[in-house]
Amino acid sequence: MKVLKGLYYTEDHEWVKVDGNLAYIGITDHAQHNLGDIVYVDLPEVDDEFEKGDAFAAVESVKAAADVYIPISGKVVEVNEELIDDPALLNADAFENWIAKIEIKDKSELDELMSSEDYESFLEEEE
Repeated sequence: MKVLKGLYYTEDHEWVKVDGNLAYIGITDHAQHNLGDIVYVDLPEVDDEFEKGDAFAAVESVKAAADVYIPISGKVVEVNEELIDDPALLNADAFENWIAKIEIKDKSELDELMSSEDYESFLEEEE
């Protein structure tokens, strides 16, 4: 499984890429691999506000449906609309194809997430 350096990770297999006061959020390579062929993505609305841990999107595959939980609190400023027409982009490259971009409400919440090294260890323990 691919794990990118410099991102934050959750135990629910979401990733966060911070860019100033904004954060891109997506699902990990591990998540897309376990889901199988993704056929639908339910995106949040721009200007929706979420608290850390809220389900803010959903991903459906031929095998299962899964909620995507927001790793940090914030307001959605953009969604990846390419996923509406081509949800399989998440299978092609889960790290390139983010789900939503948010304005970060509380940067200290990032301290509660895993580093890439921590996430790799977590994946090894999970298998």
